[in-house]
Amino acid sequence: MDPAPAISSRAPSLVRRLVLLASVWSLAVLIASAVLLGLLFEQAALRRFDQGLADLTDSLAAAAQPEAGGGLVVRDLGDLRTVRAYSGRYWQVSRVTPGGAPAVLARSRSLWDTELGLPPDLAGRLEARPSGAVSFAAPGPEGQKLRVRATRLVLPGDVGPVIVLAAEDRRPVDADVRGFFVATAAVFGLLALGLIAAVVIQVRLGLRPLFALSQELGDLRVGRAEGLKGGYPRELTPLADQLTALMRHNRDTLERQRAHVGNLAHALKTPLAVLSSAAAREPGPLSGLVVQQAGAMQRQVDHHLRRARAAASAGGPGAGLATPVAEVLDDLVRTLSRLHQDAGVRIDWDAPDDLVFLGEQQDLMEIAGNLLENACKWGGGRVSVRAAAEGGERLVLEIDDAGPGLTPDQRRDALARGARLDESAPGSGLGLSIVNDLARAYGGDLDLGASPLGGLRTRVRLPRAAD
Repeated sequence: MDPAPAISSRAPSLVRRLVLLASVWSLAVLIASAVLLGLLFEQAALRRFDQGLADLTDSLAAAAQPEAGGGLVVRDLGDLRTVRAYSGRYWQVSRVTPGGAPAVLARSRSLWDTELGLPPDLAGRLEARPSGAVSFAAPGPEGQKLRVRATRLVLPGDVGPVIVLAAEDRRPVDADVRGFFVATAAVFGLLALGLIAAVVIQVRLGLRPLFALSQELGDLRVGRAEGLKGGYPRELTPLADQLTALMRHNRDTLERQRAHVGNLAHALKTPLAVLSSAAAREPGPLSGLVVQQAGAMQRQVDHHLRRARAAASAGGPGAGLATPVAEVLDDLVRTLSRLHQDAGVRIDWDAPDDLVFLGEQQDLMEIAGNLLENACKWGGGRVSVRAAAEGGERLVLEIDDAGPGLTPDQRRDALARGARLDESAPGSGLGLSIVNDLARAYGGDLDLGASPLGGLRTRVRLPRAAD
Protein backbone atom coordinates (compact mmCIF):
# COMPACT_ATOMS: atom_id res chain seq x y z
CA MET A 1 0.00 0.00 0.00
CA ASP A 2 1.22 3.48 -0.80
CA PRO A 3 1.87 5.98 1.99
CA ALA A 4 -1.07 8.26 2.59
CA PRO A 5 0.98 11.50 2.79
CA ALA A 6 2.11 11.10 -0.83
CA ILE A 7 -1.53 11.28 -1.88
CA SER A 8 -2.66 14.03 0.47
CA SER A 9 0.26 16.29 -0.49
CA ARG A 10 -1.07 16.49 -4.04
CA ALA A 11 -4.69 17.03 -3.06
CA PRO A 12 -6.17 20.55 -3.26
CA SER A 13 -6.79 22.32 0.04
CA LEU A 14 -10.44 22.84 0.96
CA VAL A 15 -9.51 25.69 3.30
CA ARG A 16 -7.45 27.39 0.59
CA ARG A 17 -10.27 26.99 -1.92
CA LEU A 18 -12.92 28.44 0.39
CA VAL A 19 -10.71 31.31 1.50
CA LEU A 20 -9.70 32.07 -2.08
CA LEU A 21 -13.28 32.09 -3.38
CA ALA A 22 -14.53 34.25 -0.51
CA SER A 23 -11.55 36.60 -0.80
CA VAL A 24 -11.93 37.02 -4.57
CA TRP A 25 -15.65 37.72 -4.23
CA SER A 26 -15.09 40.17 -1.34
CA LEU A 27 -12.31 41.97 -3.21
CA ALA A 28 -14.45 42.24 -6.34
CA VAL A 29 -17.35 43.74 -4.35
CA LEU A 30 -15.04 46.14 -2.48
CA ILE A 31 -13.28 47.31 -5.64
CA ALA A 32 -16.59 47.86 -7.43
CA SER A 33 -17.94 49.73 -4.39
CA ALA A 34 -14.82 51.91 -4.15
CA VAL A 35 -14.98 52.81 -7.86
CA LEU A 36 -18.72 53.54 -7.64
CA LEU A 37 -18.24 55.75 -4.58
CA GLY A 38 -15.43 57.62 -6.32
CA LEU A 39 -17.56 58.24 -9.41
CA LEU A 40 -20.49 59.40 -7.29
CA PHE A 41 -18.21 61.76 -5.36
CA GLU A 42 -16.80 63.14 -8.62
CA GLN A 43 -20.29 63.76 -10.01
CA ALA A 44 -21.37 65.47 -6.80
CA ALA A 45 -18.25 67.65 -6.83
CA LEU A 46 -18.85 68.65 -10.46
CA ARG A 47 -22.49 69.46 -9.72
CA ARG A 48 -21.39 71.77 -6.91
CA PHE A 49 -18.76 73.22 -9.23
CA ASP A 50 -21.30 73.81 -12.00
CA GLN A 51 -23.71 75.37 -9.51
CA GLY A 52 -21.03 77.95 -8.64
CA LEU A 53 -20.57 78.72 -12.34
CA ALA A 54 -24.34 79.02 -12.76
CA ASP A 55 -24.47 81.54 -9.92
CA LEU A 56 -21.70 83.53 -11.59
CA THR A 57 -23.61 83.45 -14.89
CA ASP A 58 -26.78 84.73 -13.21
CA SER A 59 -24.80 87.51 -11.54
CA LEU A 60 -23.38 88.53 -14.92
CA ALA A 61 -26.83 88.58 -16.50
CA ALA A 62 -28.06 90.85 -13.72
CA ALA A 63 -25.01 93.15 -13.79
CA ALA A 64 -24.77 93.57 -17.58
CA GLN A 65 -25.99 96.99 -18.79
CA PRO A 66 -26.19 97.78 -22.54
CA GLU A 67 -24.83 101.10 -23.76
CA ALA A 68 -25.70 103.21 -26.75
CA GLY A 69 -23.95 102.10 -29.87
CA GLY A 70 -23.98 98.41 -28.94
CA GLY A 71 -21.56 98.59 -26.03
CA LEU A 72 -21.85 96.71 -22.76
CA VAL A 73 -20.92 97.58 -19.20
CA VAL A 74 -20.80 95.04 -16.37
CA ARG A 75 -21.14 96.39 -12.86
CA ASP A 76 -18.88 95.15 -10.07
CA LEU A 77 -19.87 91.61 -9.08
CA GLY A 78 -18.27 91.77 -5.68
CA ASP A 79 -16.16 88.64 -6.46
CA LEU A 80 -12.49 89.39 -5.78
CA ARG A 81 -11.29 86.34 -7.68
CA THR A 82 -12.67 87.81 -10.93
CA VAL A 83 -10.55 90.88 -10.33
CA ARG A 84 -7.21 89.29 -9.39
CA ALA A 85 -5.10 88.37 -12.46
CA TYR A 86 -5.02 84.68 -13.35
CA SER A 87 -6.86 83.77 -10.16
CA GLY A 88 -8.58 80.79 -11.77
CA ARG A 89 -12.09 82.34 -11.89
CA TYR A 90 -13.08 84.17 -15.08
CA TRP A 91 -16.02 85.51 -17.04
CA GLN A 92 -16.52 86.82 -20.54
CA VAL A 93 -19.42 88.23 -22.56
CA SER A 94 -19.36 87.94 -26.37
CA ARG A 95 -21.80 89.17 -29.02
CA VAL A 96 -23.22 86.61 -31.44
CA THR A 97 -22.51 87.78 -35.00
CA PRO A 98 -24.30 86.12 -37.89
CA GLY A 99 -21.90 83.93 -39.86
CA GLY A 100 -18.85 85.10 -37.91
CA ALA A 101 -16.89 84.49 -34.76
CA PRO A 102 -18.38 85.93 -31.52
CA ALA A 103 -16.96 89.35 -30.63
CA VAL A 104 -15.84 89.94 -27.04
CA LEU A 105 -17.83 92.76 -25.42
CA ALA A 106 -16.52 92.47 -21.84
CA ARG A 107 -14.32 90.23 -19.75
CA SER A 108 -13.11 89.89 -16.20
CA ARG A 109 -9.90 91.60 -15.09
CA SER A 110 -8.64 88.19 -13.99
CA LEU A 111 -8.20 87.27 -17.68
CA TRP A 112 -5.82 90.22 -18.01
CA ASP A 113 -4.83 90.35 -21.68
CA THR A 114 -6.22 86.94 -22.70
CA GLU A 115 -9.59 85.70 -23.88
CA LEU A 116 -11.53 82.49 -23.34
CA GLY A 117 -11.47 80.31 -26.42
CA LEU A 118 -14.86 79.22 -27.74
CA PRO A 119 -15.65 76.01 -29.64
CA PRO A 120 -16.62 76.73 -33.28
CA ASP A 121 -20.03 75.12 -32.87
CA LEU A 122 -20.86 76.76 -29.55
CA ALA A 123 -23.35 79.25 -31.02
CA GLY A 124 -25.24 76.50 -32.79
CA ARG A 125 -25.35 74.33 -29.67
CA LEU A 126 -26.68 77.22 -27.58
CA GLU A 127 -29.26 78.14 -30.20
CA ALA A 128 -30.51 74.55 -30.13
CA ARG A 129 -30.93 74.87 -26.33
CA PRO A 130 -32.39 78.37 -25.85
CA SER A 131 -33.27 77.81 -22.19
CA GLY A 132 -30.27 75.71 -21.21
CA ALA A 133 -26.55 75.95 -20.74
CA VAL A 134 -23.56 74.15 -22.27
CA SER A 135 -20.52 73.03 -20.28
CA PHE A 136 -17.16 72.23 -21.84
CA ALA A 137 -13.45 72.10 -21.04
CA ALA A 138 -11.08 74.78 -22.28
CA PRO A 139 -7.47 75.84 -21.63
CA GLY A 140 -7.01 78.90 -19.45
CA PRO A 141 -4.22 81.33 -18.74
CA GLU A 142 -0.94 79.77 -17.59
CA GLY A 143 -2.06 76.32 -18.68
CA GLN A 144 -5.02 76.11 -16.32
CA LYS A 145 -7.61 73.38 -16.95
CA LEU A 146 -10.90 75.27 -17.03
CA ARG A 147 -14.47 74.09 -16.87
CA VAL A 148 -16.60 76.62 -18.76
CA ARG A 149 -20.36 77.19 -18.57
CA ALA A 150 -21.90 79.02 -21.53
CA THR A 151 -25.37 80.61 -21.60
CA ARG A 152 -27.12 82.51 -24.44
CA LEU A 153 -28.91 85.72 -23.42
CA VAL A 154 -30.77 88.40 -25.35
CA LEU A 155 -30.11 91.85 -23.90
CA PRO A 156 -32.25 94.92 -24.61
CA GLY A 157 -31.04 97.71 -26.78
CA ASP A 158 -28.59 97.40 -29.63
CA VAL A 159 -26.48 94.69 -28.07
CA GLY A 160 -28.63 91.77 -29.24
CA PRO A 161 -27.96 88.14 -28.32
CA VAL A 162 -24.80 87.50 -26.34
CA ILE A 163 -22.94 84.46 -24.98
CA VAL A 164 -22.13 84.68 -21.29
CA LEU A 165 -19.17 82.51 -20.21
CA ALA A 166 -18.31 81.64 -16.62
CA ALA A 167 -15.12 79.60 -16.13
CA GLU A 168 -13.10 78.29 -13.23
CA ASP A 169 -9.98 76.20 -12.79
CA ARG A 170 -11.11 72.65 -12.06
CA ARG A 171 -7.75 71.35 -10.81
CA PRO A 172 -8.71 71.79 -7.11
CA VAL A 173 -11.82 69.68 -7.76
CA ASP A 174 -9.74 67.03 -9.51
CA ALA A 175 -7.32 67.04 -6.57
CA ASP A 176 -10.23 66.55 -4.17
CA VAL A 177 -11.51 63.64 -6.28
CA ARG A 178 -8.07 62.04 -6.36
CA GLY A 179 -7.71 62.48 -2.61
CA PHE A 180 -11.10 60.87 -2.11
CA PHE A 181 -10.10 57.95 -4.33
CA VAL A 182 -6.84 57.46 -2.38
CA ALA A 183 -8.59 57.65 1.00
CA THR A 184 -11.33 55.29 -0.19
CA ALA A 185 -8.76 52.84 -1.53
CA ALA A 186 -6.87 52.89 1.79
CA VAL A 187 -10.02 52.38 3.86
CA PHE A 188 -11.34 49.65 1.58
CA GLY A 189 -7.91 48.00 1.53
CA LEU A 190 -7.93 47.78 5.33
CA LEU A 191 -11.49 46.52 5.15
CA ALA A 192 -10.42 43.87 2.62
CA LEU A 193 -7.63 42.68 4.92
CA GLY A 194 -10.08 42.50 7.80
CA LEU A 195 -12.60 40.58 5.69
CA ILE A 196 -9.94 38.11 4.50
CA ALA A 197 -8.81 37.54 8.10
CA ALA A 198 -12.45 37.07 9.13
CA VAL A 199 -12.98 34.62 6.26
CA VAL A 200 -9.90 32.60 7.28
CA ILE A 201 -11.07 32.47 10.91
CA GLN A 202 -14.61 31.60 9.86
CA VAL A 203 -13.46 28.81 7.53
CA ARG A 204 -11.08 27.38 10.11
CA LEU A 205 -13.73 27.44 12.81
CA GLY A 206 -16.38 26.10 10.47
CA LEU A 207 -14.19 23.21 9.32
CA ARG A 208 -12.83 22.41 12.79
CA PRO A 209 -15.19 19.42 13.21
CA LEU A 210 -13.95 18.08 9.88
CA PHE A 211 -10.34 18.48 11.03
CA ALA A 212 -11.24 16.70 14.27
CA LEU A 213 -12.78 13.85 12.30
CA SER A 214 -9.65 13.59 10.16
CA GLN A 215 -7.45 13.54 13.29
CA GLU A 216 -9.55 10.81 14.87
CA LEU A 217 -9.34 8.74 11.69
CA GLY A 218 -5.55 9.19 11.73
CA ASP A 219 -5.41 8.08 15.36
CA LEU A 220 -7.57 5.11 14.47
CA ARG A 221 -5.31 4.18 11.56
CA VAL A 222 -2.12 4.19 13.64
CA GLY A 223 -3.72 2.32 16.53
CA ARG A 224 -4.07 5.19 19.05
CA ALA A 225 -7.87 4.88 19.12
CA GLU A 226 -10.44 2.14 18.65
CA GLY A 227 -13.35 4.20 17.29
CA LEU A 228 -14.70 7.66 16.56
CA LYS A 229 -15.67 9.81 19.54
CA GLY A 230 -18.81 11.31 17.99
CA GLY A 231 -20.42 14.65 18.86
CA TYR A 232 -20.18 16.02 15.31
CA PRO A 233 -22.41 18.69 13.74
CA ARG A 234 -25.58 17.62 12.00
CA GLU A 235 -23.98 17.86 8.56
CA LEU A 236 -21.11 15.50 9.51
CA THR A 237 -23.10 13.02 11.57
CA PRO A 238 -24.16 10.86 8.57
CA LEU A 239 -20.54 10.70 7.36
CA ALA A 240 -19.27 9.76 10.82
CA ASP A 241 -21.98 7.09 11.13
CA GLN A 242 -21.08 5.62 7.75
CA LEU A 243 -17.38 5.57 8.63
CA THR A 244 -18.13 3.89 11.95
CA ALA A 245 -20.24 1.26 10.20
CA LEU A 246 -17.52 0.71 7.59
CA MET A 247 -14.82 0.28 10.23
CA ARG A 248 -17.01 -2.11 12.22
CA HIS A 249 -17.58 -4.14 9.06
CA ASN A 250 -13.84 -4.18 8.29
CA ARG A 251 -13.05 -5.22 11.84
CA ASP A 252 -15.56 -8.07 11.68
CA THR A 253 -14.21 -9.14 8.30
CA LEU A 254 -10.64 -9.17 9.60
CA GLU A 255 -11.66 -11.24 12.61
CA ARG A 256 -13.31 -13.77 10.33
CA GLN A 257 -10.18 -13.85 8.17
CA ARG A 258 -7.99 -14.41 11.21
CA ALA A 259 -10.22 -17.25 12.36
CA HIS A 260 -10.19 -18.73 8.86
CA VAL A 261 -6.39 -18.51 8.70
CA GLY A 262 -6.09 -20.25 12.07
CA ASN A 263 -8.50 -22.99 11.08
CA LEU A 264 -6.66 -23.50 7.80
CA ALA A 265 -3.33 -23.75 9.64
CA HIS A 266 -4.61 -26.47 11.94
CA ALA A 267 -6.34 -28.28 9.09
CA LEU A 268 -3.13 -28.45 7.03
CA LYS A 269 -0.52 -28.92 9.72
CA THR A 270 -2.08 -32.02 11.24
CA PRO A 271 -2.23 -34.11 8.00
CA LEU A 272 1.28 -33.02 7.05
CA ALA A 273 2.59 -33.98 10.50
CA VAL A 274 0.87 -37.37 10.28
CA LEU A 275 2.26 -37.92 6.78
CA SER A 276 5.80 -37.02 7.84
CA SER A 277 5.58 -39.22 10.96
CA ALA A 278 4.28 -42.22 9.01
CA ALA A 279 6.96 -41.84 6.35
CA ALA A 280 9.69 -41.54 8.98
CA ARG A 281 8.69 -44.90 10.46
CA GLU A 282 9.25 -46.64 7.11
CA PRO A 283 12.89 -46.09 6.10
CA GLY A 284 13.62 -46.08 2.41
CA PRO A 285 14.01 -43.84 -0.65
CA LEU A 286 10.28 -43.26 -0.98
CA SER A 287 9.80 -42.37 2.68
CA GLY A 288 12.75 -39.97 2.52
CA LEU A 289 11.20 -38.25 -0.49
CA VAL A 290 7.86 -38.02 1.29
CA VAL A 291 9.44 -36.50 4.40
CA GLN A 292 11.36 -34.02 2.27
CA GLN A 293 8.33 -32.94 0.25
CA ALA A 294 6.08 -32.81 3.33
CA GLY A 295 8.61 -30.51 4.99
CA ALA A 296 8.68 -28.31 1.89
CA MET A 297 4.87 -28.21 1.88
CA GLN A 298 4.87 -27.29 5.57
CA ARG A 299 7.28 -24.40 4.93
CA GLN A 300 5.18 -23.18 2.00
CA VAL A 301 2.03 -23.34 4.13
CA ASP A 302 3.76 -21.38 6.91
CA HIS A 303 4.97 -18.84 4.38
CA HIS A 304 1.54 -18.16 2.90
CA LEU A 305 -0.12 -18.16 6.31
CA ARG A 306 2.34 -15.50 7.44
CA ARG A 307 1.52 -13.43 4.37
CA ALA A 308 -2.20 -13.76 5.04
CA ARG A 309 -1.75 -12.79 8.67
CA ALA A 310 0.36 -9.75 7.76
CA ALA A 311 -2.20 -8.65 5.17
CA ALA A 312 -4.94 -8.93 7.78
CA SER A 313 -2.85 -7.01 10.32
CA ALA A 314 -2.10 -4.14 7.91
CA GLY A 315 -5.29 -4.24 5.94
CA GLY A 316 -7.58 -1.85 7.78
CA PRO A 317 -7.91 1.08 10.17
CA GLY A 318 -7.05 0.11 13.72
CA ALA A 319 -6.22 -3.46 12.66
CA GLY A 320 -2.52 -3.14 13.44
CA LEU A 321 -0.91 -3.43 16.85
CA ALA A 322 1.94 -1.43 18.34
CA THR A 323 5.14 -3.45 18.86
CA PRO A 324 8.25 -1.93 20.50
CA VAL A 325 11.21 -2.57 18.19
CA ALA A 326 13.87 -2.57 20.92
CA GLU A 327 12.18 -5.41 22.85
CA VAL A 328 11.96 -7.62 19.76
CA LEU A 329 15.59 -6.97 18.78
CA ASP A 330 16.76 -7.62 22.32
CA ASP A 331 15.04 -11.02 22.41
CA LEU A 332 16.32 -11.99 18.95
CA VAL A 333 19.90 -10.91 19.64
CA ARG A 334 20.00 -12.85 22.93
CA THR A 335 18.64 -16.00 21.26
CA LEU A 336 20.87 -15.87 18.17
CA SER A 337 23.96 -15.00 20.21
CA ARG A 338 23.49 -18.20 22.21
CA LEU A 339 22.82 -20.27 19.07
CA HIS A 340 25.95 -19.01 17.28
CA GLN A 341 28.15 -18.72 20.33
CA ASP A 342 30.44 -21.55 19.20
CA ALA A 343 31.00 -19.76 15.86
CA GLY A 344 32.13 -16.60 17.67
CA VAL A 345 29.42 -14.39 16.19
CA ARG A 346 29.21 -10.92 17.75
CA ILE A 347 26.00 -8.92 17.33
CA ASP A 348 25.87 -5.20 18.07
CA TRP A 349 22.49 -3.52 17.98
CA ASP A 350 20.95 -0.12 18.64
CA ALA A 351 17.30 0.99 18.65
CA PRO A 352 15.47 3.82 20.44
CA ASP A 353 13.18 2.72 23.25
CA ASP A 354 10.28 4.78 21.83
CA LEU A 355 10.52 3.30 18.32
CA VAL A 356 7.31 1.31 17.77
CA PHE A 357 6.40 -0.90 14.80
CA LEU A 358 2.79 -0.53 13.62
CA GLY A 359 2.01 -4.23 13.31
CA GLU A 360 2.05 -7.56 15.07
CA GLN A 361 5.04 -8.66 17.13
CA GLN A 362 5.19 -12.04 15.40
CA ASP A 363 5.58 -10.39 12.00
CA LEU A 364 8.39 -8.14 13.20
CA MET A 365 10.15 -11.14 14.74
CA GLU A 366 9.74 -13.00 11.46
CA ILE A 367 11.26 -10.12 9.47
CA ALA A 368 14.12 -9.31 11.82
CA GLY A 369 14.73 -12.98 12.68
CA ASN A 370 15.20 -14.05 9.05
CA LEU A 371 17.57 -11.16 8.33
CA LEU A 372 19.58 -11.70 11.52
CA GLU A 373 19.74 -15.45 10.94
CA ASN A 374 21.19 -14.91 7.46
CA ALA A 375 23.67 -12.35 8.79
CA CYS A 376 24.80 -14.67 11.57
CA LYS A 377 25.17 -17.58 9.16
CA TRP A 378 27.08 -15.75 6.40
CA GLY A 379 28.29 -12.57 8.12
CA GLY A 380 31.83 -13.55 8.97
CA GLY A 381 31.30 -13.39 12.73
CA ARG A 382 30.35 -9.70 12.97
CA VAL A 383 26.79 -8.34 12.69
CA SER A 384 25.55 -4.79 13.30
CA VAL A 385 21.85 -3.92 13.69
CA ARG A 386 20.40 -0.40 13.70
CA ALA A 387 16.76 0.69 13.88
CA ALA A 388 15.63 4.31 13.62
CA ALA A 389 12.68 6.49 12.66
CA GLU A 390 12.51 7.67 9.05
CA GLY A 391 10.08 10.49 8.32
CA GLY A 392 6.81 10.84 10.12
CA GLU A 393 5.33 7.37 9.66
CA ARG A 394 8.21 5.07 8.75
CA LEU A 395 11.01 3.19 10.51
CA VAL A 396 14.09 1.63 8.95
CA LEU A 397 15.88 -1.51 10.11
CA GLU A 398 19.46 -1.94 8.82
CA ILE A 399 21.53 -5.09 9.31
CA ASP A 400 25.21 -5.11 8.25
CA ASP A 401 27.62 -8.01 8.26
CA ALA A 402 31.29 -8.60 7.48
CA GLY A 403 30.75 -11.58 5.20
CA PRO A 404 31.53 -12.01 1.50
CA GLY A 405 28.48 -9.99 0.45
CA LEU A 406 26.57 -10.29 -2.83
CA THR A 407 27.09 -8.93 -6.31
CA PRO A 408 24.36 -6.69 -7.78
CA ASP A 409 23.01 -9.62 -9.84
CA GLN A 410 22.99 -11.87 -6.78
CA ARG A 411 21.15 -9.23 -4.76
CA ARG A 412 18.44 -9.11 -7.39
CA ASP A 413 18.15 -12.90 -7.59
CA ALA A 414 18.16 -13.31 -3.80
CA LEU A 415 14.70 -11.71 -3.51
CA ALA A 416 13.12 -14.28 -5.84
CA ARG A 417 10.94 -16.77 -4.00
CA GLY A 418 12.83 -20.02 -3.41
CA ALA A 419 16.13 -18.71 -4.76
CA ARG A 420 19.19 -20.22 -3.02
CA LEU A 421 22.64 -18.83 -3.75
CA ASP A 422 24.30 -21.70 -1.88
CA GLU A 423 22.69 -25.04 -2.74
CA SER A 424 24.93 -26.87 -0.25
CA ALA A 425 23.30 -25.18 2.74
CA PRO A 426 20.05 -26.58 4.07
CA GLY A 427 16.84 -24.61 3.73
CA SER A 428 14.07 -23.76 1.31
CA GLY A 429 15.41 -20.41 0.10
CA LEU A 430 12.33 -18.54 1.33
CA GLY A 431 14.00 -16.34 3.99
CA LEU A 432 14.47 -13.08 2.04
CA SER A 433 11.31 -13.73 0.06
CA ILE A 434 9.31 -14.00 3.30
CA VAL A 435 10.84 -10.75 4.56
CA ASN A 436 10.11 -9.01 1.25
CA ASP A 437 6.50 -10.23 1.18
CA LEU A 438 5.85 -9.27 4.79
CA ALA A 439 7.39 -5.83 4.30
CA ARG A 440 5.29 -5.20 1.20
CA ALA A 441 2.17 -6.39 3.02
CA TYR A 442 2.78 -3.57 5.50
CA GLY A 443 3.44 -1.02 2.76
CA GLY A 444 7.22 -1.19 3.20
CA ASP A 445 10.11 -2.53 1.13
CA LEU A 446 13.37 -4.48 1.35
CA ASP A 447 16.69 -3.31 -0.17
CA LEU A 448 20.01 -5.13 -0.46
CA GLY A 449 23.28 -3.24 -0.75
CA ALA A 450 26.93 -3.11 0.19
CA SER A 451 27.78 -2.84 3.87
CA PRO A 452 30.47 -0.56 5.35
CA LEU A 453 31.67 -3.69 7.18
CA GLY A 454 32.53 -5.27 3.84
CA GLY A 455 29.61 -7.68 3.54
CA LEU A 456 25.89 -7.30 2.84
CA ARG A 457 23.55 -4.59 4.09
CA THR A 458 19.84 -5.38 4.29
CA ARG A 459 17.54 -2.43 4.81
CA VAL A 460 13.81 -2.90 5.44
CA ARG A 461 11.30 -0.07 5.83
CA LEU A 462 8.13 -0.61 7.84
CA PRO A 463 5.26 1.52 9.20
CA ARG A 464 5.95 3.27 12.48
CA ALA A 465 3.36 4.02 15.15
CA ALA A 466 3.04 7.72 15.86
CA ASP A 467 4.35 9.10 19.13
